[in-house]
Amino acid sequence: MIIQKIREELKSNIDKEYKESVKKFFKEAITHYGVRTPVVIKISGKYFSSIKEKSKKEIYGLCEELLESGMMEERGIAFDWAFRLKNSYSPSDFRLFESWLKKYVTNWGACDHLCLPLGIFISLYPKFILKVKNWTTARNRWVRRASAVSMIYSVRKKKYLDDVLDIADSLLQDKDDMVQKGYGWLLKEASNVYPQEIFRYVMEHKKEMPRTALRYAIEKMPPDRKKKAMARE
Repeated sequence: MIIQKIREELKSNIDKEYKESVKKFFKEAITHYGVRTPVVIKISGKYFSSIKEKSKKEIYGLCEELLESGMMEERGIAFDWAFRLKNSYSPSDFRLFESWLKKYVTNWGACDHLCLPLGIFISLYPKFILKVKNWTTARNRWVRRASAVSMIYSVRKKKYLDDVLDIADSLLQDKDDMVQKGYGWLLKEASNVYPQEIFRYVMEHKKEMPRTALRYAIEKMPPDRKKKAMARE
């Protein structure tokens, strides 16, 4: 019944203008109601409060039901609920999160949304970083992007820099622009807390790094460092 109530509430909050405009943010076709993100988050919180006493397994089951619909907003609620369960994560959750990544993520928005709970999980259980590194060679572009984006939470907390750089090494010459933007973003976030190390990394690899990734990586650097990084030698 709760899934049906969520769907009814989403349908009652459709914004036709937004429904058309949001399509321009994705190259891929999307299936969506057309509900603005703040409204979706509000609905998500409202219904989570009514299920939070259920077991984690039951809540994950509801998430799966939402994900199977293929609707962008329902997927957003599922990933938001997974995030809200962060205080009860356990090692067995990795297999589930990985399956969601491979089965239900079909665009950059979904990838980055799932990478929040996934990133928290990795920060808590770093033994799974090796598995995340294996994603860098996946055929699925979103899995490769997730190998980078899922590490952002940790690097913001000054964790696992060596692993972050290993992942950047593996993705360095990836041909996919979404993957390039993903690891460029990771390096940008890392530069906020490891400015010297990331500048050094960028200068060592800028000849090999696609310009898309390079621009993302240096976005927060001081102007003089940006100029050095972008200079063609």
